[in-house]
Amino acid sequence: MTNNRDYSKQISPAALHALKEALTYIYWFKSDLRSFLSHSLQDSQLIARLNWDDYKRNVVGNLVDFLARNEDIYQRKLLKLMTDVAKVDDFSHLARVEDGEEKIERAEDSVKALQKQIKGLEDILEEEKEIEKRREEAHQKMMEATAVKEKLKELKKIYYDLLSSDDPQQRGYQLETILKDLFELFDLDPKASFKIKAEQIDGAFTFENTDYLLECKWQNDPVNAQNLDSLAGKLSRKLENTLGLFLSINGFSQDAVDVHSSGRSLMILMDGSDLMAVLEGRIDLIQLLLRKRRSAAQKGNIYLQIHEILVGGT
Repeated sequence: MTNNRDYSKQISPAALHALKEALTYIYWFKSDLRSFLSHSLQDSQLIARLNWDDYKRNVVGNLVDFLARNEDIYQRKLLKLMTDVAKVDDFSHLARVEDGEEKIERAEDSVKALQKQIKGLEDILEEEKEIEKRREEAHQKMMEATAVKEKLKELKKIYYDLLSSDDPQQRGYQLETILKDLFELFDLDPKASFKIKAEQIDGAFTFENTDYLLECKWQNDPVNAQNLDSLAGKLSRKLENTLGLFLSINGFSQDAVDVHSSGRSLMILMDGSDLMAVLEGRIDLIQLLLRKRRSAAQKGNIYLQIHEILVGGT
């Protein structure tokens, strides 16, 4: 697809400086910063090229300077990073470190300064909104295509039949088929390692140049913090730019969500209502993942629910 963006409209040095300051102050630990950047940029190569043994300010400076030097390539990522940072409004994680109140105040001031700079980028941001709108329209056309609709209809029937099943093993095999076919339908490159272990399906897929581990559980009770700890442990043993998607058909306990929404967030959460919305064609899988990932990056909310999205949420 031809890129018609006018790169003569460049992001100002003042805006870039404000971005550096905000990125430096919104997270105290580099691990938290890295998680935020992974969710926002969704570019494993950009994350991996940074020297994470360096001081945090140098890491941030090197990243922003690299994106700015190559703005003809990375302007969209720069704009997304700026808007993601400008929407950060929860600094409670800083309260746990020494001089927490002072650090919170400094983070809030730096984000406000960035917000003022963003107001001077209306033309570029408006163009970005148009690009996003065209992207969503393209996805909608794909959803309306007969082949996609027919495949979703087929997968939906299988899933409906499973809802009345009391055979966990058979239910697991059928759900594995649904997920593999669904991820293939949306070109998410599901890996052949999808496998069933008890009531849990493990797999992997690639989404916008980032590798994700997938875990899925279909049990009567909501998934608890221990289950999410297990996925977090697997992610910690993978390359640091690997993220996770946990699908629990019957949702998640509130304590599990709270524990894994604080600090370094490596995963996003999906439940049976999300899956149903995709199978019914109310939202496509790509848009669902984009909205959930954006919410995790901007607000630390790893469990954005489908009703929040469909009524015009994040």
